[in-house]
Amino acid sequence: MTTTEHTISHGKQVLRELTPLHRDLRKAIPEVYQGFGELSKAAFAPGALDRKTKELIAFAIGVVEGCDGCIASHGQAAARAGATRQEAAEAIGVTFLMHGGPATIHGARAYEAFSEFAAAVDAGENPA
Repeated sequence: MTTTEHTISHGKQVLRELTPLHRDLRKAIPEVYQGFGELSKAAFAPGALDRKTKELIAFAIGVVEGCDGCIASHGQAAARAGATRQEAAEAIGVTFLMHGGPATIHGARAYEAFSEFAAAVDAGENPA
């Protein structure tokens, strides 16, 4: 597999790998997952900031934290919420300022993952 082939499917691949792991852990601690789900629902509810903006913030935090699962999950959600590639790129640009060199590495991966999800949305497909 070439580097390009790897990065193009990186976001979806990360989500596929994490899904069964989350399922197993959710069975062991369902109350914790339920509580986290409620927190997530409240955090992403529309308010002064719309869902798209909140997902881009979470996406950028995923870049700063170097969390591929966060990047994939929130990149997918941001694309579904209508974020554009340019909006994702600019959110990633802010991470460079706030986190320096490591953000340039995770940011490049994040942009590829977001672009993968955005392409699926643009094509009318499920970005999962």
